Amino acid sequence: MGRKRLTGDGDELLARLGSLTTQVRERAEFQRSQVELAIALQRDMLPGDMPTAPGFHLAVEYAPACYGLNVGGDWYDAFRLPDGCIGLSIGDVQGHNIEAAAFMGQVRVGLRALASVTGDPGELLSRTNELLLTLGTDLFATCTFVRLDPATGVLESARAGHIPCVWATADGRSGIAEDECGPPLGILGGTDYPVTCQRLSSGGVFVLLTDGVVEGPSMNIDEGLDQVVRLAGIAAVAGMGAGRLAEAVIKGAERVGHEDDAAVLVLGHDSPGAHSRP
Repeated sequence: MGRKRLTGDGDELLARLGSLTTQVRERAEFQRSQVELAIALQRDMLPGDMPTAPGFHLAVEYAPACYGLNVGGDWYDAFRLPDGCIGLSIGDVQGHNIEAAAFMGQVRVGLRALASVTGDPGELLSRTNELLLTLGTDLFATCTFVRLDPATGVLESARAGHIPCVWATADGRSGIAEDECGPPLGILGGTDYPVTCQRLSSGGVFVLLTDGVVEGPSMNIDEGLDQVVRLAGIAAVAGMGAGRLAEAVIKGAERVGHEDDAAVLVLGHDSPGAHSRP
């Protein structure tokens, strides 16, 4: 009798284990489908072709977070403004799920739409901030917007809680952009975002990036930014193209041990008489 009871208990235990295994498998498949959908959203919402201007080159590199179930909301964008200038944006939505990926699309589209009304980076971020607040979501985004005038090489930029840009010149100078930073988008109404102006000299580079490139378990943000400054300085002195610099920066991001998206947008200005290099 005891042997039969043990056998019955064993069968019941195996049945429960089988049921639990099925539930775990179904949950894993659902979560995987959510990740795949979020990645598809990211891919479809990011731009394809970059705008062009004589003497200037744009290059991007993007590594989505595919560790576990993390899917971030990083984005980059570049488009022609009504006045002939070029608008550049890069940013990061708080959160790592399908909602973050969808919100990223809303922010990017909002920036593009409002850029048809104003090309001033500070006013553009202020208007986008107010727009996002009307959506009634708990999500927020950090962002940098840059306006390039190809005729003069002047860059006007504004930041909303985002990490600073990196610059380098052909004569060997390089550093982190020193500009004021307002709060992230979607948090506080009535916010002003200061605008900083600088000129991208011939042979120089300007690098926009997200924190996944420079911050992670293996490297703090100061060390990560210093790494990008060194790469940008070497690239400018060596006359390296924007594409090669973007590749080097995203490759260096592997050292931070990040589990977040990593996006890099590089703007390069040709030296006088130089051949066009990507």
